[in-house]
Amino acid sequence: MTDQPIGVFDSGIGGMTVVKELFDTVPGESIVYFGDTARLPYGTKSVETVRRYAREDTELLLAHDVKMIVVACNTVSATALDEVERMARGIPVVGMIGPCAAEAVKTTKNGKIGIIGTEATIASGAYEAAIREESERAAKPCTTWSAACPLFVPLAEEGWTDHLATELIAEEYLKGLREKGIDTLILGCTHYPVLSEVIQRTMGTRVTLVNSGAAAAKLVAEILEREHEGEEGASPAPLPQEGRVQHKVLVSDVPRKFQTIGERFLGRKLPDAKHVVWKEAWTVER
Repeated sequence: MTDQPIGVFDSGIGGMTVVKELFDTVPGESIVYFGDTARLPYGTKSVETVRRYAREDTELLLAHDVKMIVVACNTVSATALDEVERMARGIPVVGMIGPCAAEAVKTTKNGKIGIIGTEATIASGAYEAAIREESERAAKPCTTWSAACPLFVPLAEEGWTDHLATELIAEEYLKGLREKGIDTLILGCTHYPVLSEVIQRTMGTRVTLVNSGAAAAKLVAEILEREHEGEEGASPAPLPQEGRVQHKVLVSDVPRKFQTIGERFLGRKLPDAKHVVWKEAWTVER
């Protein structure tokens, strides 16, 4: 495909874990990331409001001439992915739920899958519906159980990845899923990979964690490869060119800790975030 960037948007900073997976999976690609930090969280908003936000976020990324949009927000993926696809002018759109459900069904051996996420994501039932569809397609019967884990988000942002309080909260949230005998657990919130070590310890080594961002990044790589093959036959994809990769970070508000938390989630230094404001269209403030 072209040198155009991949656009990624989220309601805040959690989508940085998805960007991290994209950096690892498609390192030659430039990323434009938008965090709608002025209007987070999306999970407490009405469906109509989330769909409007999704349209506006998509419009911003399209203004940066992106070749693909990754919806790094489980709430939008659950309630407004069709709106993003409609606005996207034919370019590929990748959400969190479909790729993750497919990966979970592929991974499970005993057909018992757990799902953890925010209250809004769990209430939507979107992961359960996607797993039912995928299990039917794969002729592999699966049963699901879910649990909302809202405190995992502030714990991840505080960096409490190895703290007694996190251990106790994880045990409280996850013991019911562990007792169900699941062998696969979907991390259905982009903050949760930051706490993957404590979640893994709580669930035990027999449970495989499925990271929604990693599953989405894998699909992005497959789409890019298919597009490349369609353009140039079966020749191998070109190697990244020196100096070609350029990343941008856009936010609708600049919280005090955005840069620090973002770099912790990403595991590397962030470009300085640029502030954009909505004035009948997104405008970069100078």
